[in-house]
Amino acid sequence: MITRRTILGGTLLIAALMTSPALGEDKPKEIRIGTQKGGFFPAVRQRHTVEDAFKPFGIEIRWIDFQFGPPLLEAINVGSVDFGFVGDSPPIFAQAGGAKIRYVAAVKSEGNTQAIIVPKDSPIRTLADLKGKRIAFGKGSSAHNLLVAALEKAGVAWSDITPAPLAPADATAAFVKGSVDAWSIWDPYLALAELKEHARVIAFDKDVHKPNAFYIAGSDFVEKYPSLVARLNAAFASEGVWADSHHEEVAKAQAEATGVDFEAIRRFVERSNYRIAPVDDQIIKSQQAVADRYARLGLIPKPVNVSDIVWKWTPGS
Repeated sequence: MITRRTILGGTLLIAALMTSPALGEDKPKEIRIGTQKGGFFPAVRQRHTVEDAFKPFGIEIRWIDFQFGPPLLEAINVGSVDFGFVGDSPPIFAQAGGAKIRYVAAVKSEGNTQAIIVPKDSPIRTLADLKGKRIAFGKGSSAHNLLVAALEKAGVAWSDITPAPLAPADATAAFVKGSVDAWSIWDPYLALAELKEHARVIAFDKDVHKPNAFYIAGSDFVEKYPSLVARLNAAFASEGVWADSHHEEVAKAQAEATGVDFEAIRRFVERSNYRIAPVDDQIIKSQQAVADRYARLGLIPKPVNVSDIVWKWTPGS
């Protein structure tokens, strides 16, 4: 059946295919795209649509996987990755550290795919109960921001908890063993903890703030290849429209690619959205609030102005 989403998806894909490198613009032999264990990227890779969008220009696509956002952005900063997808916090830490990155597009999350969780028998019931507790999170990740924002909302000082900055694999082990009291984490690790460990959610992102995720590119790449960045955005926007109406295919592809339990992946996908948008003033304002929160607590070396590293994308241009 032809739907509005199908038509829109086709329109975006046509826009992607028509957006060609400007006359005189040099072309790289390949574009290196950084992804994480999650999202719709395994399905996109199976469908080969991004590769097809660049094949007419003799440009290959190479996918590089990362465990979470901060190392992905470090790879972009040093020039070993050109383009990638991360949550709200990694770009702020990267910008504060002088990384050569640009925001090039955004995804407005519904706030259902990241949460602060506790073991099923934990006495912790509210955010205020986190006071004095040892809490795991990925340093510089979107889960870091969720924890900071949640504590702020509950009136609990950062100094009132014992931070346990751990990468997802290490945090999983710590949570299962009971060596942390709570864990701020994103899907699919969140869904796995809910299903396998019967973890309880204390607060989702949506209960605390309005989260965004971002497509990020290296500043040198953006300056040298602006039409290629627009083409990447258009290709992923088209795939986002497709993914929103094909959750089962997205879940199957992700489960096959990652080996993660299918029911956990299905739960993750059902509460996700993949719609891509330009980084507008509202998104910049929201992201600036995240940056200011980190600066107030001294968690980044200096305040940052988010708008300084935003690249303006006009779809269809």
